[in-house]
Amino acid sequence: MINSYLIILGYNSSLPIYNHHPTSQILYMRENYFLIDCGEGTQSQLIKTKIKINKINNIFISHLHGDHYYGLIGILSTYQLLRRKNILTIYSPKGLKEIIKVHLKWSSTKICYPLKFVILSSRKKEKIFENKNVKIYTIPLEHKIYTNGFLFKEKKKLKNLNIDNVKKIKEININDYINIKKGNNFVKKDGTIIPNKFLTFKSQKPLSYAFCSDTKYSPKIIKFLKNVDLLYHESTYLQKFKKLAYNRGHSTAIDAANIAKLSKVKKLILGHFSNRFPYIKLFEYEAKTTFKNSIIPKTLKPYKI
Repeated sequence: MINSYLIILGYNSSLPIYNHHPTSQILYMRENYFLIDCGEGTQSQLIKTKIKINKINNIFISHLHGDHYYGLIGILSTYQLLRRKNILTIYSPKGLKEIIKVHLKWSSTKICYPLKFVILSSRKKEKIFENKNVKIYTIPLEHKIYTNGFLFKEKKKLKNLNIDNVKKIKEININDYINIKKGNNFVKKDGTIIPNKFLTFKSQKPLSYAFCSDTKYSPKIIKFLKNVDLLYHESTYLQKFKKLAYNRGHSTAIDAANIAKLSKVKKLILGHFSNRFPYIKLFEYEAKTTFKNSIIPKTLKPYKI
């Protein structure tokens, strides 16, 4: 099975510049492709990943500032041209559905595929998605407008069979494998119990990823991020602009590092850098003074979770 991974398509703040795009990410987790935010240029960046766009069935928009959703209408239009058939679900704050409807109306476009909007409005953590492999929750953030981050969690994985030991028990057949993978003992016809630990290897720990879009420093989110494997947290400003960051609903690199440290996450990716700082490596230097395992991302590089 392919490991879960994150590809950052864009990590800049409001203004796109040469070779840097506004916020957008693609997360692959347990047979699912999730698009997280959709800033300008997302579609062009997706093409470079060679991920087939029709594999994306769920899009998550953190808030309705343009650098987080202006690329969406292009993707919706491409799906129309490709004659998409599968349902596409967009999770977003109130207002995006109306914005899309206005565009479709005045461009005389009729979508040929099912398009569903899940409107987010709660200021508390809530589960918004679940299938057989993954659960997704909102993370309430503190920005100038209603904003959510998103927490992606793998469900508990089935155990791997110790096939050499399984073959030693002649009564076990292929129909018993799933029950054994779920952690159950095998009971022979004579009542003998074969312990599950003899028949399986320990399953891998479920992985988790948290995306914290635009937000000022908010210790309230720490309880949602405990022990996350990979955290993306905005860091629009360097520490000398801490007051400006707070007033504008943003964080510094030190703020992001503090959240990572207090949450005991394994790795921190910084992003949403202001264009006033041409040398973005400074964000990493500052964050590392508080949380050593902090990095600035490279676009289009897969980051294993």
